Amino acid sequence: MTSASRSDRPADHVDNADAPGVAQPRLGPLGYLRFFWRQLTSMRTALFLLLLLALAAIPGSLVPQTTSDPNGVLQFQQTDPELYDVLDSFGLFSTFGTPWFSAIYLLLFISLVGCIIPRTKHHFDALRARPPKTPARLQKLVGFTSLPTTASADAVVATARTLLRSQGYRVETYGEASTGSASVSAERGYLRETGNLVFHAALVGMLLTVGVGGGFGYTGQRVLVQGEPFTNVRASYDSFSGGRFFQESALEPFSLRLDDFDADYAFDVTSGVWHPEDFTASLSTRLSGGDWEPVDLKVNAPVPIGGTDVYLLGNGYAPVITVRDPDGTAVFSGPVPFLQLDANLWSRGVVKVPDGLADQVGFSGFFYPDPVQLTDGTFRSFSPVDHGESLLTLFAYTGDLGLDEGIGVNAYALDPTDLTQIAGGDAGAPALELREGDVVELPEELGTIEYEGLRRYISVDIHHDATPVWALVFAVLILGGLLLSLFIPRRRVWVKVVGDRIEYAGLARGEDPTLAEAVAEFAQKHRDALDEKMDG
Repeated sequence: MTSASRSDRPADHVDNADAPGVAQPRLGPLGYLRFFWRQLTSMRTALFLLLLLALAAIPGSLVPQTTSDPNGVLQFQQTDPELYDVLDSFGLFSTFGTPWFSAIYLLLFISLVGCIIPRTKHHFDALRARPPKTPARLQKLVGFTSLPTTASADAVVATARTLLRSQGYRVETYGEASTGSASVSAERGYLRETGNLVFHAALVGMLLTVGVGGGFGYTGQRVLVQGEPFTNVRASYDSFSGGRFFQESALEPFSLRLDDFDADYAFDVTSGVWHPEDFTASLSTRLSGGDWEPVDLKVNAPVPIGGTDVYLLGNGYAPVITVRDPDGTAVFSGPVPFLQLDANLWSRGVVKVPDGLADQVGFSGFFYPDPVQLTDGTFRSFSPVDHGESLLTLFAYTGDLGLDEGIGVNAYALDPTDLTQIAGGDAGAPALELREGDVVELPEELGTIEYEGLRRYISVDIHHDATPVWALVFAVLILGGLLLSLFIPRRRVWVKVVGDRIEYAGLARGEDPTLAEAVAEFAQKHRDALDEKMDG
């Protein structure tokens, strides 16, 4: 039978072909805005955005970040440039500052605020409202219990009110004892919704703490070479990232100095790999106008000073290199940190000599603390420990190093594209090989280079955060609100006098597996209290 021939439907029924079309209401611009606002401020959307924010933060823990580990980013780029370009195109090396992460963050903030405000108003209205009237038929509710009584309706109601209030219920009396339909309506568990609101409000507070409070902090990285002091001014940092509201006046005046570095390693004979067991950096710290004070810096044990925390990020070797012109005058001298490339501290480094020689000269090469020569003639480091036989191999270049153009240049990288190679590779002259104490002539009679000695260095992260106290407060509130919302049941209980019987029943909002037991327990306590009152 077709829809057009159905006689069991009215003529204008939608199943009939002759029925007029149903006119759906059309949403105007304001209607669509209302619709999207309700979707955005729903609890389901807030939970989805919270999960999405957690997922979006994962790359920030998997790859090094320019704000906290710029040396790690540089090493990642040198190790795998193709993957680096792919990840960098998505901004994953500065995950928490990308537009897509900020968009999720702001949407979550708006969604939570849009959820909390109307729910808070509704909750306050519910707290001021009277408990609902007693249902006509309690038999259909949870834990229904009916007990005979000889007590008066007034005594039943009064005793029930007292007992319910002692258990934290809000109570209201309905009906008249004279009519034989008196009852007590009671409810409790509004603290559950209070905890829920506290949880979400504290979550908003945490977002504000991180998003706004974090704008007053700063993070900087610095390579500390043994014996060289560092002063906490912006120009002294190798890399620096200040919050949106950061001002240089926020930098507390203090100084750091690396006095010694001790590293303990264990050799795994099965895998042939050296594993670090402990790193200890012996520092001296000094506040403005104070004396140097010794302190030990370890991994995951930051040193607090001047309102900041100093974290140990990495370590390595800094060969002391001196370059002299043909007359023997030193044109460059000092320790040069070499950045590690593997666990055995095989490291890469750069030396730039812009002045003092006939041409600008740059050196790029490798350092091996415990060198071993492979069958192809190249070197690797057998262990991360220097036994006094460390090796330095360098390629040499001449040309414009790009240091005179007023543009910042990476001190740990040398671009050979526009330079002329004079030692190593296809230059016609072998790479320079130096062991500690060696002096080697530079090609084209440019002068000499000497490997004078060896120092240790550490890379540190200096982090100032003005929000830890607030973050702790909101974290406690989040946990407390969550516990309240999970473990406090929302329930209603009714006590009703019907002739010579008392009826008890309850109703839960949500899952409450103990409600029936609670109603039965209350009925027994109420009966005992009535008996005691009558006996008295």
